[in-house]
Parts: sequence; structure tokens; C-alpha cells
Amino acid sequence: MEFQIRQATPEDADAVVRMHTLVHEECYVHQLSPEFFRARRASIPERVEQRRQFLATTDPRLIALDDSNEVVGLADAGPGHDEDGPAALELYTIYTLRRTHGSGLGSALLQAAIGDSPAYLWVLEDNPRAQAFYLKHGFRPDGSRKLLPPEWEELPEIRMVRRGKP
Repeated sequence: MEFQIRQATPEDADAVVRMHTLVHEECYVHQLSPEFFRARRASIPERVEQRRQFLATTDPRLIALDDSNEVVGLADAGPGHDEDGPAALELYTIYTLRRTHGSGLGSALLQAAIGDSPAYLWVLEDNPRAQAFYLKHGFRPDGSRKLLPPEWEELPEIRMVRRGKP
């Protein structure tokens, strides 16, 4: 499978939101309620408008396209949001559709978004697949934990940190 990774533009917002919604359904069906997913689908138009604004930046807002030009992955990074941030750079999001798992796309998106820089991220506490991926790329839990907001049903997350690669 071949993929093209490029900076997303505001014009990509609809495709990005729809892909992001689908990947949440693939990844989190066992963790979130059916009501959560209904609300996510119902809010697509609003989230597209929000995403347009988010994509209007020079910070890494990357998408991966397959051979048919369909968005199959995304990665976002930028300045850290945590007051006690262990690094200046935060990986905000990285997702790929299930059909791309094992293809190397996640690693390529991670490299394109943050390279070998020191960085941190938040990952669901009950997401062993994602945690294994981050461990493979040098991230380690730092002991910080928080709950997502109520609209995300307060799922617990842990922070993982990579001090940088030699």
C-alpha cells in the first residue's frame, strides 16, 4: 500500500472530520457508548467548520491519502498545552484507519509530524495497541493521568513522553 502524506488545508476539513469520526468508531467502540457515537455523527457539520480553522496554520496538520485519494490517516502536533509540559512539542493526534494498520503509515505520520524531537502526548489508559506503538517509538509513561471531559465520557488518559532520540 502506498500513501501520500501532506499538510492538510482548510479545504480538507470535511474529509478529515469524516475519517476521524470513522476511526473513532473503529478504535473506541468498546470504550464509549452508542450515544457518544450518535452525537459525534450529528455534530459533523459543526466539527467541519471548527476543523477548517484548525487546519489554517503552519503547524503540522498532516493527512495521509491512499491511492484513490481518500484520507486514511492524520497527525497533528504543535506547542504543548500542559503547564507542566515535559517537552515543548505535543503530539495532539495520530490516527489511521484500521485497514492501514501494520502498513507503516502510523510510523510515517509520526515521523512527519514530530521527527525525532522530544515530545509528549496523551493516550487512553485502556488503549494497549496505541501505547505499544508509542513505546516502540521511544515514548514512556511519566505517571501523569487525567480524565477526558464529560462529552468524552471522562475516559482516563495517561501522558507519555519521549526525551528525544540520539
